[in-house]
Parts: sequence; structure tokens; C-alpha cells
Amino acid sequence: MQTNILSICYLIGSVSFIVGLKMLSNPATARKGNLVSAAGMAIAIFGTLFLYQPANSSFHNLGWIAGAMVIGTVVGAVSARKVKMTAMPEMVSIFNGMGGLCAALISIVEFGHIAQDNAPMHVLSILAGMIIGSVSFSGSMIAYGKLSGKIKDHSFSGQHIFNLVVLFVILLLSAYIIFGDSTSPLIIFGFVLALSLVYGILFVLPIGGADMPVVISLLNSFTGIATACAGFLYNNQVMLTGGILVGSAGAILTILMCKAMNRSLKNVLIGSFGGNTAAAGGPAGGQDAAFKEISLSDAAMVMKYAHKVIIVPGYGLAVAQAQHVCHELEKSLTKDGVVVKYAIHPVAGRMPGHMNVLLAEADVSYDDLLELEPANEEFASADVVLILGANDVVNPAAENDPSSPIYGMPILEVGKAKMVIINKRSMRPGYAGIENQLFFQPNSSMLFGDAKDVLQQLIGQIKEL
Repeated sequence: MQTNILSICYLIGSVSFIVGLKMLSNPATARKGNLVSAAGMAIAIFGTLFLYQPANSSFHNLGWIAGAMVIGTVVGAVSARKVKMTAMPEMVSIFNGMGGLCAALISIVEFGHIAQDNAPMHVLSILAGMIIGSVSFSGSMIAYGKLSGKIKDHSFSGQHIFNLVVLFVILLLSAYIIFGDSTSPLIIFGFVLALSLVYGILFVLPIGGADMPVVISLLNSFTGIATACAGFLYNNQVMLTGGILVGSAGAILTILMCKAMNRSLKNVLIGSFGGNTAAAGGPAGGQDAAFKEISLSDAAMVMKYAHKVIIVPGYGLAVAQAQHVCHELEKSLTKDGVVVKYAIHPVAGRMPGHMNVLLAEADVSYDDLLELEPANEEFASADVVLILGANDVVNPAAENDPSSPIYGMPILEVGKAKMVIINKRSMRPGYAGIENQLFFQPNSSMLFGDAKDVLQQLIGQIKEL
């Protein structure tokens, strides 16, 4: 009877994951989708604790399990409530890394129990979970360090080849554990574990800042795959379903991110793209040029009497916590009859969907958000494009400078608009570390200052006109 009820709990949990993931595809239902998935996970966890009956043994250590759950819940809830939107990518990296570490620890614990059965599929599941989970953990920790500015890009000559050699050795030793006749499998298993952690570090370390959204998405997929391996190992349907959903969704998102960045998935896997290989950019053709500034009053004037204004949010908007003020500017312009839209690049910010989450927090209508291709069709009819902290995703060097590290990346073609106003704190380059040619174009003007302060002053100026 208990086994049947537990199976129903797992079924409810699996279905809730699928329904929750579907709801996450729409900002209007995303919050509810999170709650649905969390409820399904809670049902599966408590079903396991109170209904699972291990063969030939009793289910013990409930005190330790309960204590760990309480500590994890408190730490997770407090961290999530206190984290700033600018630090959200770092938190995602840490949480994702913890998921990979959990999957790796499961494999480490179970290797001594199940590997002795000499069942190749069981050993394969253990090794796959350990390798992928370890790579996800160490890679996510490096990603956290890079996103927080604590770790710089590092690479050495021949690193791509070295990465491939490390990966080949990992696979070779794993095959020997599965099919060989080793008298000391634990020692070889330890080598594989160490090399997997090293590979995760080497895999992420050389990747440049502009490409970190792709890496975060890929590491998230790794954690899902590692969890699915644990689900297969335990014949646990809810772990298997959850892992497959996270793994497949992360893989699909990674492919879409690669397409948006014009990057090769093969190069992502060996960690050979996106390094700051050149400080390319600057005025087109390598000629000297000067940028021009625009005053707050002039910016307010052209925006108030424009027919269409397109706002391009970037990381600078998140740093200034200016999403709510940005929405106020939108409402102020809309009252004056101005059509206001938002152009969202797939990799704007520091993680996939960063700008979407930021604007959703400010209750910006999802219908006003334009993706890359629709936005590029709208720019030509826009009177003003207001760029708030975005940099690399609007840099024309991606289209006209073959020496640029971002060459070939699809960008928001803001230069098609009649006028481009760029709000930045300074002329410092963006996350990719390269100069932006857009700053020097004839129809571009710089509006320096903190995004929140500038937007508040713009709103005041517009109301006075």
C-alpha cells in the first residue's frame, strides 16, 4: 500500500515539474509555475521520507536529513530574499554548482556499494553522474568568481588541446573501470574525480565575459543530466524526470544562446571561445573620432515629442536598480502619446533571461518586449533609441570588424534609428573588454550618469515640458 502511494507521489511530482516548466515560458505565469514545481518537489521529498521502504533494511538518519533540510531551506530562503538583481547570476551559479556537487556526492557514496556488483550500466550511471556533476560544480564556482569579478580570464598556449587531452583521459579511465579488471577501482575512481574537477575549472577559466550566459546555461544542463543519472541509478522516477527536464531545457537554451552569439557548441564544450583576445573596436575604420554628449533637457525634449521610443536595457540598468524608474519613464511617455517598446537581446546581462526578469520585477508588460529579430525590424521606424547600460549587444564591431572577439554575433541594430541616446557611467568598455563603435556614430549621443538618477531627472524634465 505504501509503495503504491509513493508511486503516486512521484507521479504527482513528475507532472508538476512538466506543468511548472510550461508555465515558466510565460512571465505572467512564471511565478505560479515555480510554486507548482516546488509543491511537486515537496510531495516527492516527504513521500520518500515517510513512505519509502528499503529492501532488507530500515530507513534511518531521519534526524540528520531533517536538520539538513531545515538548514538548506533557511539559507536558500534568506539568500534568495536578500540577493540583489545584479548578483542574481552569481547566485544562479552557486545554486547550480551545489546541484552538481550533490549529484557527484551521490555517485561517490554509491560507488563502493553498487560498483562491486559489477553491473556495467550501474557503474556507467555512477561515473557519468560523478564526472558531469563534478564538472558542473567546479565550473560553476569559477563562473561565480568571474561574474563577481574575483577571477579574471586565464588561458595558456595550447590550452584547448590540453582540455581535450584531460577529457580523453577521463573517458579512458572510466572505460577501464567499467570494462577492465582493476584490482584497485577506488584509486582510479579518485583520479577520475580529480580530473573532472580540474576539467571543470579549465573549461570555464578562459571563457570571456560576453559569453558567460552560454556557459551558465550549459552548466545548468550538466547539473540536470547528472541528476538524471542519479535518478536512473536509484530507479527514482521523479529524480529522473526532473533531471531530464533540466538537462534538456538547458541544452536547448544553450543551443539558442550559441545561435544568438554565433558560437559553435563544439567550441563551448572544449572551452575555446570568447576570451578577450583583442581590444578591438573603436571608431570604424580605425580612424580617430570623438563622441558627442547630449544634455538632459535635450534628451527629454526629443523623447517627449517622438512618435516611437525603443528602450534597450543592459547590465547598467541592473547595477543601478533602475527598472522601476524605467517603467515610470515608459508610463510618462505613453501618457504623451509616445509608443514605447523594449528591445531585449538574448544574452543581455549576465545570464539568460536576465533583462526579462529585471523588467518583469517592475511590472513591465510582456507584450512590450521585443526579441532580437522583431526589434531589428522596428529600429528603422524609431525616432529615439535609449540604451541603458547595454554595450556589447549593440556594438557594430560584431558586424564590421573581423578582428573583434564578438565578430559574427547578432546584435541589436540600434544604429538604424534616427537618434541613439546611450546612457553609461563612463566610456569604459563593456563586459567583453572591447571599445564600442556605436559611441562614435553620427546619430549617437552619450548621456553620462547613473541610470536611476538619469531616468529620474528625465521624467522630471519631461513633465515640465
